[in-house]
Amino acid sequence: MLIKISTDKPVKEVAAALQAAVEANHFGVMQVHNLKETMAKKGVEFASECLIFEVCQPQQAKKVLDQDMSVSTALPCRISLYEEAGKTILATLKPTTLLAMFNAPQLKGVAEEVEASIVKIMKEAASV
Repeated sequence: MLIKISTDKPVKEVAAALQAAVEANHFGVMQVHNLKETMAKKGVEFASECLIFEVCQPQQAKKVLDQDMSVSTALPCRISLYEEAGKTILATLKPTTLLAMFNAPQLKGVAEEVEASIVKIMKEAASV
């Protein structure tokens, strides 16, 4: 259900590489949530770095939403970037697993394409 890729590169460097990889693969970054900053604004101390990238490929999203608008509850795709045991981790929930919960087998192909693209994006960001 979860795809995780680790790298020795620092979070800031991976974040910049992730932004570039998203765009190079015809996705867009809709929003980046800085969990540490958001928690601090709410008065909660959070020591770890964690960035959550919301990414979307509009044509693929349209294909899915045209079939089943309830899938909008699982969009956009998210890629988390955080520190764990001295490594930087990129993690995402598998789009194939998420879409399987909607009992819409006609969307399996789209989910597989999106998943392959997201894995490619994550690998590019981890290795650049």
